[in-house]
Amino acid sequence: MRLQVFLSRNGVSSRREALEIVKAGTVEVNGTVIDEPSFEVDPTKDRVMCKGITIEPKPYKYILMNKPKNVTTTKFDPHATKTVYDILPKHFNFVAPVGRLDRDTEGLLLLTNDGDVAHALTHPSFKVEKTYYACVEGRLDGESKTKLETGVYLDGIKTAPCHIQILRKSKEMTEVRITLHEGRNRQVRRMFAKVKTRVKFLQRIEQGPLKLGNSKPGWWRELTTEEVAALKEIVQKNRLKEEQVSDSIVTRKPGSGKSFWKSKALKKLKPKQKINIRSKKVYGRK
Repeated sequence: MRLQVFLSRNGVSSRREALEIVKAGTVEVNGTVIDEPSFEVDPTKDRVMCKGITIEPKPYKYILMNKPKNVTTTKFDPHATKTVYDILPKHFNFVAPVGRLDRDTEGLLLLTNDGDVAHALTHPSFKVEKTYYACVEGRLDGESKTKLETGVYLDGIKTAPCHIQILRKSKEMTEVRITLHEGRNRQVRRMFAKVKTRVKFLQRIEQGPLKLGNSKPGWWRELTTEEVAALKEIVQKNRLKEEQVSDSIVTRKPGSGKSFWKSKALKKLKPKQKINIRSKKVYGRK
């Protein structure tokens, strides 16, 4: 874990402030002053001190919140009138939002200091689904629905396929459930704007195994043991997937005269080159 991240996750400061704190030379790791924010620390072994005070690693916490509208998903914003940290007790200031909901969107927001869980839920390669309830202006026609589901271009990049379920429809408004696994900035609103439809109300109701349920805006609670276990299962599955990809990449030993592999592609590898034996893509020096 990077030193900057360690400080922010254990309640010393925001991540941005931690960057300056480390650069100022006020942090020690095992008795040595470290001024590099990316310095790797092991919370289970290393002793970290900030301004002479030992920073004890905090246990993992998982908070599920129903974020209200007009509340900013950040720890510090000079332009925000209220942030999610104004809702939580101060002793939870070390947890960080997993992804963001824009100021106008309400609903399910997970906050945690578990970096593995945060990474698994937000990285697009893991394809963890998020479901939103949305009210959009006018009657959403079949052509627009299909266009959204198959993908529209945002910033020159096509969105991944999604699923839209129409709940109710009238001349003035359409209510939908939209499920996607990407998490681009204001993605749902911008997608509907591509079919000339304005989102009037947007609420995230599910993220992976977590469900918002019938709760009021501003309500929050810690996750149950079962919910935490479900998140850990996602982390473990993705860890196994990454290991499988890693195992599929092999290296020819530098300086070896002959390849140990029968594949012609592998025999052509130069020293220090690697190849993914599934895709046959070669990495490294050519």
